[in-house]
Amino acid sequence: MKTARILISAAGLLFSAAAWAMHCPQDMAKIDAALAKQPQLSQAELEQVKKLRAEGEALHKAGKHQESVETLAKAMRILKID
Repeated sequence: MKTARILISAAGLLFSAAAWAMHCPQDMAKIDAALAKQPQLSQAELEQVKKLRAEGEALHKAGKHQESVETLAKAMRILKID
């Protein structure tokens, strides 16, 4: 019984990690699409978005998906996208 709970918990963690991993590329694509439309941002905001986008991608590639999603969310807030 205890072993089954551990296995179920482990499976849940793996699936949630995969979900976060898949979320990062979608967020990066949203940011890229918004940047392609040349949004009305100050130069400082534009530089911040690009920096956050690059950091988010680096975190994603490093397997730090939660941090990546949080970093990309900051860029998306500046761009006012979901």
